[in-house]
Amino acid sequence: MASDLSSLLNSSRALNSHLSRPDLPSVNLSLDQIEAQSRRLVSRQPGASSDADRANYLLAQAHVDAPALANSIAHLNTSTTFSPLQPLQDTDVAGYLRHAHEQNLISTIEEGRRETQEHFYRLLEERSHKDWEAKKRRVFEELGGRATSDSKALAEMKKSFHGKAALTASTGPSLTLQMQSKMMAYDRAISELNAARLRGTSCPIIHLLMQATASLNSEPSLQQMLQNFHVLAKITGEPPALPPVEHAGAHILNAPLFERKYARVYLGDSDSREAAALRAQIAKGSREALEDQFWDIIERSIQSRPMEARLGGDPSVANKIRAFLLMRYYKNGQWEDRIELVAGQPLWAKLYYLVRTGHAQEALDEALKSQQAIEHREDSFVSHFRSWVESSERRLPKPHRDHLQTVYNAHMLHSASADPFKLALYKLMGKLEPSRRTVPQVTMTTEDWLWFQLAMVDEEEEGGLRGLTEVLLSYGERHFDGAKKGVWPGVLLMCGQFERAVAALWEHPETEIEAVHLAIALAYHGLLRVPSRAETSDISPLTLSPLSPPALSLPMLIWRYVRQFVKMDAKEALQYVYCVCLSADQGDGVGKENVETAWELVRRIIVLAHSGPAWEELVGGFRPDGTRFSGVIEQGATLLHLQTTAQYNEQILIRAARDSEENDRIPEAIKLYNLAGDYGTVISCLAQALGNTLAQPAGETEKGKIIERTAVEILRHYERTNRAVGKDRDAAVRLLRIREALNAKSSGRFDITLEIMESTDLIPLDGDVTKTTRKAEEFKDLHDALQRNLQVYVPLTMEALAAVHQSIKNSAAAEATRQMTLTSLRRKSRSLMVFAGILKYRMSPDVYSYLARLDVEIAL
Repeated sequence: MASDLSSLLNSSRALNSHLSRPDLPSVNLSLDQIEAQSRRLVSRQPGASSDADRANYLLAQAHVDAPALANSIAHLNTSTTFSPLQPLQDTDVAGYLRHAHEQNLISTIEEGRRETQEHFYRLLEERSHKDWEAKKRRVFEELGGRATSDSKALAEMKKSFHGKAALTASTGPSLTLQMQSKMMAYDRAISELNAARLRGTSCPIIHLLMQATASLNSEPSLQQMLQNFHVLAKITGEPPALPPVEHAGAHILNAPLFERKYARVYLGDSDSREAAALRAQIAKGSREALEDQFWDIIERSIQSRPMEARLGGDPSVANKIRAFLLMRYYKNGQWEDRIELVAGQPLWAKLYYLVRTGHAQEALDEALKSQQAIEHREDSFVSHFRSWVESSERRLPKPHRDHLQTVYNAHMLHSASADPFKLALYKLMGKLEPSRRTVPQVTMTTEDWLWFQLAMVDEEEEGGLRGLTEVLLSYGERHFDGAKKGVWPGVLLMCGQFERAVAALWEHPETEIEAVHLAIALAYHGLLRVPSRAETSDISPLTLSPLSPPALSLPMLIWRYVRQFVKMDAKEALQYVYCVCLSADQGDGVGKENVETAWELVRRIIVLAHSGPAWEELVGGFRPDGTRFSGVIEQGATLLHLQTTAQYNEQILIRAARDSEENDRIPEAIKLYNLAGDYGTVISCLAQALGNTLAQPAGETEKGKIIERTAVEILRHYERTNRAVGKDRDAAVRLLRIREALNAKSSGRFDITLEIMESTDLIPLDGDVTKTTRKAEEFKDLHDALQRNLQVYVPLTMEALAAVHQSIKNSAAAEATRQMTLTSLRRKSRSLMVFAGILKYRMSPDVYSYLARLDVEIAL
């Protein structure tokens, strides 16, 4: 073992033997000794003191005593950093308080700075994450959702980067059965809305959407959305239903007008008296919706726990509130702490909950019943309460409020035993301490807290609803959605931030559908602001600007929604696009931009929709007898602000036809031009399309067959009505004849092929050299489609000649007749070769060689 350790030691010593240099002495000092020697060497370096002297000299010229400062710094005691500059005597109370005040200010400023910095970085991180999620979602949408393969994603990306080809991009991820059922429920409401708009009558769209929501599964998000629609119905004052349409003539002048009712005020000056009244209406409607919601909760609670409620046979509102209080605050034979009993009952709580559920008149009746007992405890409360209840704005005169403030400050503000519901009633009546937004034991839930804030809103003080909105926005989504998801959009809706509310719903996939329909309902009532095209973002539909109120891009929202089903159900997609024009009356050119955007979306729907009878039902068409029938788009043209047929043809049909051409949907483009009455373009487009498909074998593509069928129908109709006479129509007729010849060749009927080609008069076959030369010279004047297909019909004719020649040659006909026919065929073949020789350079060498070989075979 010892030998092993010795050998290991020798080996370790030999490890750095290659590094040793015999000319350098070895160092046999410890690390501490090496450090001491190094410091000693540094201290001996010349120039150190001279540098310090030079620095002192320069600082002295600026009246800076460097040695004194160095001495002060050296003797600085950091333990006295926050002690007074001047020593305080034990009896100097004022000095101590002043010093403590200064230290509090300093610590508060530092704490505020630190919290602000942390808040900033937290918001920055959240906003970056949200922006990234939005951009990622946008990319997925452009790529067609979660693509099943990389090749599909790449193909979609390539399409999206080439102008009009972006129209053919995938329309999003596949829809689940649950989403489809939800969409169908809401589709019916939008269809009824547009039907009412076409009739010129109002439509209770919010209640239709509520019915659609109620018909779906009872998911938590749907229940929250149902409440949001209820809030909007209360804000707008929309009734659940309207008189039947068949009786509209009797009340048309007295019928309520819902469409764009609030647009002028909402989009106008926010500081006007009308805008303040609208904000008050929003606060009132939101408060009433919360009151209805809470009353529903009370009734369901009583029904679920009848033994505890002990309702009895009295179904009155006051008795139900008594039963609810018994369930909530009466435990083990006694009422909870701080619940004050008046005349043997929790009267303050009873009055508050009557007001909380929207039964203020019943609350006043209860107060009058117990007036003597109340006045014994709180003098003049009943009179103030009566004035407050009977006031339409729930606002007391200034003297009454001052009196309530005095009572509140004297008896309740700092009292630990005051009934919280009495305190809440005083705050509501006098609008006392609006900055103190919470009342313990009263504002227990988010809905209670929101109702209390809305009840405290006064448009003449503390900024009104706008002031409350600033506070709520400062709290943010995290504050409200902590315990229950989906509350934040409702909060925004109740404070009049309609655009933010829709955007908050749109951010969550499970509420995207509801976001679109809420936006449509808001736009219908004129409570949605749409940004201009220049301000619209490609990432988010919400536009926020420090110089203007929030705005929401309704066209973007609708298109991102409908493109999921636009190919399969174009008619329903069109119903949603009609709603884009709801904001056509918005000023600064925004309304006009929205109308133009709606036209563009209609054209996209036409291009993307599947062909067939449904497509013709969408755009219109012609019956077999030639009469024209209008499509769904034309029937709803007034909703798109298309007042004349000429405007409809120009903005929709002709431009959609051009888009269809660019997206290689030629049959649809031809039909659209035909519907628009642009017959010359129809024939020109037909000729080009027939020329493009002529070289393809018959029956190879369904598209070619459709084009040929369309061409036959249109040409037959145009010949009967004598339309579009000219070069293009002649070319189309000749191209169709060439296709007939190709079909005859495919079926082996070469004599019919030759007969058809002779009837087209494209190739001179009579042997007259002069006529043949003239035909060749006239070739450059032919239609471009005929020129491009020279290599199709010239070999076709020669093949027909060769086949007929071979057939005659092998026939058993009389020799004289046979020789005469063969001579005629040889003459035609030579004439064709002369014609082809003149146009030799318009054909490939292979084609010309092929013609020459066939000509030799015929000549033999």
